[in-house]
Amino acid sequence: MKSYDIAVIGGGPAGYLAAERAAETGKKVLLAEKRTVGGVCLNEGCIPTKAFLYSAKIFEYEAHKGKDLGLCCENAALDHAKVLARKQTVVNTLVGGVSSALARKKVDVVQAEAGLRREERGFAILCGRESFFAEKVLLATGSEPVIPNIPGVAGGIGDGSVLTSRDILDLQELPEKLVIVGAGVIGLEMAAYFSIAGSKVTVVEMLKQVGGPIDTDLSGALQRHLEKTGIEFVLGSKVFDVSGKTAHVETPSGVRELPYDKLLMCVGRKPSLHIPGLSGMNLCMEHGAVVTDLHCETNIPNLFAAGDVNGKCMLAHVAYREAETAVNNMTGTPDEMDYSAVPGVIYAQPEAAFCGLTEQQAAAQGINPVIKKAAINLSGRHIAEYGMSDGFCKLVLDQRGQTILGASLFCAYASEIVYSLALIIQNKIPVKSIKKTIFPHPTVCEIVRETLFI
Repeated sequence: MKSYDIAVIGGGPAGYLAAERAAETGKKVLLAEKRTVGGVCLNEGCIPTKAFLYSAKIFEYEAHKGKDLGLCCENAALDHAKVLARKQTVVNTLVGGVSSALARKKVDVVQAEAGLRREERGFAILCGRESFFAEKVLLATGSEPVIPNIPGVAGGIGDGSVLTSRDILDLQELPEKLVIVGAGVIGLEMAAYFSIAGSKVTVVEMLKQVGGPIDTDLSGALQRHLEKTGIEFVLGSKVFDVSGKTAHVETPSGVRELPYDKLLMCVGRKPSLHIPGLSGMNLCMEHGAVVTDLHCETNIPNLFAAGDVNGKCMLAHVAYREAETAVNNMTGTPDEMDYSAVPGVIYAQPEAAFCGLTEQQAAAQGINPVIKKAAINLSGRHIAEYGMSDGFCKLVLDQRGQTILGASLFCAYASEIVYSLALIIQNKIPVKSIKKTIFPHPTVCEIVRETLFI
């Protein structure tokens, strides 16, 4: 039986980064992945959706905004087949890059489903007919789409009329009518792409706002923008049947029937824990997720978990940081997770980005926050590139107005600006220091400084 210092089960963002970081410390590392390295993010999530959305953004500029920019783009058209092919090229390139990095760092990669058995000094990792030993193990098996028990869903998945977030990224033809169940990040981004591409999109959501628990101002602005592209939202409503290519929806005003060619089911994700032998190890679980402490360690000594499998915050960038935290603790460097300033982005156009507490969350915690909000039209670069818009920057400050607790942005480049806000929030940088910082001009990020002076 070949022995390793650390074994990683799962090759997504948490898994492959953990394997690389552990190998960099000189540890002998095994990575077991039953599909393709890169995980959900690289193969069926973050990256392919961004490839789709970038094509849609360029097409929207050409078809609808070109004349305003002094461009002549007559008969602009979006070729979905070519978008699909480019998406796959992007994915293949990045997957190849991850594989190469693992090879350079001498990580042993086994493409197989891995089972786990606890032993006296560590763990046995069972991969088909092969078995390995590791002193410490990281579980990084990611997540999978939730498939609700709604009549017609199983049959629709069988005949291809009902899709998951994985399936829709390989859809060969644009549907004339697309119904999306769920107005979270995945639902909104796919709604944005397919609406611009030419599908008639209807989004059904149980909550009364889009985007989940984001700031209500941000949710409202995002919804209004997407509605201008032709998307219809049916909020506060529940799909109870999808038979006969028709979504039967219970709405506040009665039952609606929404016919579709394709229906995208994206009501959430759940930890993926199909690991033979795991159920017999008395691993502490909660709501279907592995319970971990701030060191990313489970209740079983030397067994760690990072990424979607722990259910804390299902985002690739959180998985990266959890992987580093786990490896640091595995290799003798104390480290802890801090979830106080996790940034998030919805890649519509313009982008919606957020970090820290919303105004509503601050109030729920008994904080009487100071709210500062500025229109993005204060940014000269934003107007030069995008014209006047209803975008904004909203900052949630503590009740004395001395530190920023949260931020919401609705503007171009929001995904790039929100990092600075995460840094500010997590490190509690005083507002007076930020005001003294010189921001480059003309940039959209200047809106942060402008907002503080409101």
